[in-house]
Amino acid sequence: MSQRDTLVHLFAGGCGGTVGAILTCPLEVVKTRLQSSSVTLYISEVHLNTVNGASVNRVTRVSPGPLNCLKMILQKEGPRSLFRGLGPNLVGVAPSRAMYFAAYSNCKEALNNILEPDSTQVHMTSAGVAGFTAITATNPIWLIKTRLQLDARNRGEKRMSAFECVRKVYHADGIKGFYRGMSASYAGISETVIHFVIYESIKRRLLEYKSASAMDEEDESVKEASDFVGMMMAAATSKTCATSIAYPHEVVRTRLREEGTKYRSFFQTLSLLVREEGYGSLYRGLTTHLFRQIPNTAIMMATYEVVVYLLNG
Repeated sequence: MSQRDTLVHLFAGGCGGTVGAILTCPLEVVKTRLQSSSVTLYISEVHLNTVNGASVNRVTRVSPGPLNCLKMILQKEGPRSLFRGLGPNLVGVAPSRAMYFAAYSNCKEALNNILEPDSTQVHMTSAGVAGFTAITATNPIWLIKTRLQLDARNRGEKRMSAFECVRKVYHADGIKGFYRGMSASYAGISETVIHFVIYESIKRRLLEYKSASAMDEEDESVKEASDFVGMMMAAATSKTCATSIAYPHEVVRTRLREEGTKYRSFFQTLSLLVREEGYGSLYRGLTTHLFRQIPNTAIMMATYEVVVYLLNG
């Protein structure tokens, strides 16, 4: 792959990630709150009647659903809180996606000359290498984003800035503090691998269908709006499957990134979650995550494909 092609994929990946991040940021905040252990701090009072008619209050911990969580965030913190962490998100998503797509494309092209071209093995290996590269380089940014999204404060209270968060993390844990949750992020590479294997498979079938139905071979390289809609649907389908299978790593990663957390490692956190909160806790926030990830991935992949097509056209 030439230097120009690499730059094209870098730029296209950055554009795709940025557009998707901006449009789906509120859902990202709600999802992070639901994944966090702090969501159980919302308290509800249950009134019980005794035998003599007197009432008593029983305080219970509840885990609100996505809509209740959204309502509480708006009531207590205001609409601006739905865009908490957007700054670090944008700072991180552009280089992260740029590096990911550039690494994926370069690795795929290299492996196509060694293995069967565009085979499942090629897509799996390329996605794994690209995921490892992007995660290692940008984990500190994602940690800051998560801390900012978990910074729940009432209206009017001064919110923690990204620079304050960086200083706080460094004073508490040093440089290693910025790499909390790395083990869970690496486990999440499995989601990326599943996503790209399914996406590439659907995309190939769509191209084969178009090729078979095209009357003139010269028109095969010309893409229409329907082609990009098909890619959006392929991305949405593949991401839904991948996320549903590999979602627990998201919850574990959020817990590891919490401030002052009792969680120390991937498997220790996984075990503790199941023991203290049950297996259902591993899928907390999944609905909101899917509502965010499906459109985000569809927008990101379509934007990426459009930019690559226009720059190479």
